[in-house]
Amino acid sequence: MTIRVLLVDDQDLVRAGFAMVLRSQPDIEVAGEAADGRAALRLARECPADVMVMDVRMPELDGVAATREICRAGERPRVLILTTFDLDEYAYAALRAGASGFLLKSAPPEELLYAIRCVHNGDSIVAPSTTRRLIGRFLPHLPDTGEPPPDLADLTAREREVLAQAGCGLSNTEIAGLLTISEATVKTHIGHIMAKLGLRDRIQIVVYTYETGLVTPQGRRPGNDRDRKPV
Repeated sequence: MTIRVLLVDDQDLVRAGFAMVLRSQPDIEVAGEAADGRAALRLARECPADVMVMDVRMPELDGVAATREICRAGERPRVLILTTFDLDEYAYAALRAGASGFLLKSAPPEELLYAIRCVHNGDSIVAPSTTRRLIGRFLPHLPDTGEPPPDLADLTAREREVLAQAGCGLSNTEIAGLLTISEATVKTHIGHIMAKLGLRDRIQIVVYTYETGLVTPQGRRPGNDRDRKPV
């Protein structure tokens, strides 16, 4: 299957470099290019594609705002954010807006290719531990209302357990070991959680748990479902 990619960056040489790398791959096609966020919105509407590689800082409309509009509009394209600086606050804002991951512009070509294929497959390309550090940096003072968000009522007790551990950045293997269940069962729970909460990937799971207060930068919130009987 050919992965159709859209490139969005206000620097012509950067776009040309990315396009050269992508066109060297038999399974990737550069389906279109844009130089700013508004052009990216038009491109997403007019040119069917699987992944949009999006710069953050651009004229007219920045990559964060463009990502938010594109993700609101539908399932495709999935957005991969590029940023110059690690743990850039704009990259975090883009993840909140619905991006499927972010990558440094200084990353080697093989990492860019790997990231595009991961995003195309529905995965996030930021390691859970990195995601946890990212969110921990920008959400150090989240309010704790003491009440679970309404959406959590739709989850079983076991799903809430899995959600909290995924929000702490644990992998499926780590969650399985901690809860003494199979890795396949964890994967099934993650799928149900994302469907019930309307989340697209593991990054949005982490963002959700932090924003709702289920997880704090110091760990899980006291008084959650730790002692409840698994379902």
